[in-house]
Amino acid sequence: MPLKLRLALRDWDYMTPLVLGDVASPRLDIEVDRVGTLVANIAKDEAHDAAEMSFSRYAQLRHDGDDSVVGIPNFIMRGFRHRCIITAKTSPIRTLSDLAGKKIGVTGWRDSGNTWTRAALRREGVGVEDAMWYAGRLTEAHPITDRLDGFGRPGRIEAAPGERPMVDLLLDGGLDAVFTPFMPKGFFDQESPFRQVLDDYRASEVAYFNDVGYVPGMHLIGFKAELVKEHPWIMDEVSSLIDESQRLWLDKREKYADTTPWMIDELRRCASDLPPNWNVSGLAENETMISDFATELYEQKILSRRLTPADLFPVQAGKH
Repeated sequence: MPLKLRLALRDWDYMTPLVLGDVASPRLDIEVDRVGTLVANIAKDEAHDAAEMSFSRYAQLRHDGDDSVVGIPNFIMRGFRHRCIITAKTSPIRTLSDLAGKKIGVTGWRDSGNTWTRAALRREGVGVEDAMWYAGRLTEAHPITDRLDGFGRPGRIEAAPGERPMVDLLLDGGLDAVFTPFMPKGFFDQESPFRQVLDDYRASEVAYFNDVGYVPGMHLIGFKAELVKEHPWIMDEVSSLIDESQRLWLDKREKYADTTPWMIDELRRCASDLPPNWNVSGLAENETMISDFATELYEQKILSRRLTPADLFPVQAGKH
């Protein structure tokens, strides 16, 4: 009888084959719960056995000696971050180095994506100490919460003034730029008052990949440690299923490319600009990226010591 696994994931399109059962395992009965917000701590969540989780928050657990969650280096969310810096269309800011000395908003200080975005800025000579930072909600529709998460520093890292939406602050000059993983509603409209800081962010991202050799990973899969201890094969099985779901979805996307007028061109350009293994899972395959992320967490003073890939992933799945 297959083991039941309750898995919480965001609604990534490439998980559709797994959700529909087109990708399955005789050893597992996977029940996928598509969530809008990540599970805060899978170890304390009674509704799920494993979940998509923040790489940064997972690293914090390992740093603190909390081994209640075991992660696998299967990065279910990857992406370049140069595109995630927005400003007003009227702004003169056009390069990452232009952000030196500017007021920058972030949707959450320790978020993995924002950590990678600050890493991109550091490569252009703009470190944490070279700008003024504000953490806040992107739009009026987002809740007012503690987005500093204990990392506030008066005069350097503060909450957004008056907890005003950062898109409003962008328009009235209260902020010069904002880091955001998801664009505000209406951003892609022709009349939108916002734009990405980089006019050709794709070229910058391809150059970044050619320099570092990877697409940054933001989210991974975390399991309850007790489950892994009882069924150590489960990490390998789930990782393989996710990989197969992604592969099958891409095959179908290449066939059914007419979901947008130029999706076929995007597929062509991606295949041209990146190697076929750009999203491969596994510790050895992702060691450089994992190490670089650990370095950023340390250099940005999110963690007090630099972790190694072995620190982060002490339990390795069989094929990884």
